[in-house]
Amino acid sequence: MSSNNTYTPPKVWTWDKESGGKFASINRPVAGATHDKQLPVGRHPLQLYSLATPNGVKVTVMLEELLALGHAGAEYDAWLIRINEGDQFGSGFVEVNPNSKIPALMDRSGDTPVRVFESGAILMYLAEKFDAFLPHSVAARAECLSWLFWQMGSAPFLGGGFGHFYAYAPEKFEYPINRYAMEVKRQLDVLDRQLSTHQFLAGDEYTIADMAVWPWYGTLVKGQLYEAGEFLGVHEYKHVLRWTNEIAQRPAVQRGRKVNRAWGEPSSQLHERHDASDFALRTHDKLDPSSGDKA
Repeated sequence: MSSNNTYTPPKVWTWDKESGGKFASINRPVAGATHDKQLPVGRHPLQLYSLATPNGVKVTVMLEELLALGHAGAEYDAWLIRINEGDQFGSGFVEVNPNSKIPALMDRSGDTPVRVFESGAILMYLAEKFDAFLPHSVAARAECLSWLFWQMGSAPFLGGGFGHFYAYAPEKFEYPINRYAMEVKRQLDVLDRQLSTHQFLAGDEYTIADMAVWPWYGTLVKGQLYEAGEFLGVHEYKHVLRWTNEIAQRPAVQRGRKVNRAWGEPSSQLHERHDASDFALRTHDKLDPSSGDKA
């Protein structure tokens, strides 16, 4: 490995707005709102503000799985937050998530609205609220939560590390790509070894651990994330592939992937979801562009 570029950090770091690459317009070193904008509120108890990135898909899959089990209280409105346009810095969104990241959930089913942010926290909140997809036994619950938190700790290496330097950085550098590719392959090996002896991550039961890991690592091994499948040799992880294919066949997962999706095939995009019928009537391919209607 060699490089003609050298960088000596200054004694005190200062923000260079022009050095942020593709996401320079939405990255900044401070928190808080940049503009006043209240969030819409629909008719259901659960209000989700999100985008169909892997972290957003975790929650819409969970909600659709709960509805598939017959939990009517899991009906929800899903509002599109366009992070590339800075919607997450609106004052209303910051009130729900002071970290300005999707997804963010408001539960208005009780006397006092409850805000929940961080995708793992939302999965746990919903699992406990509806007593679903979180095992009851001490050992199985511990295994499920261990894999859930494994994902929360590992994904920054996949997204902010590998994904950033491989797919989004304004220049390609060998060292960070190699460093994070090695870590992502190690993580895939961790999953592959677990899934070689278990149907799902926590055992024989499909849980929130699977819902958390699948949108990241399942789509990665299917070549749908960063278009890095060949580079990472994902065909090697046969047990992960078996697992991701099995989960991808679940109707609730197929629905959940479409919610708040604003790219790809028009039939795969449901920008907003307010009713179960929206999957049949309101995907992007079914809207009339001349009417000014939007999903």
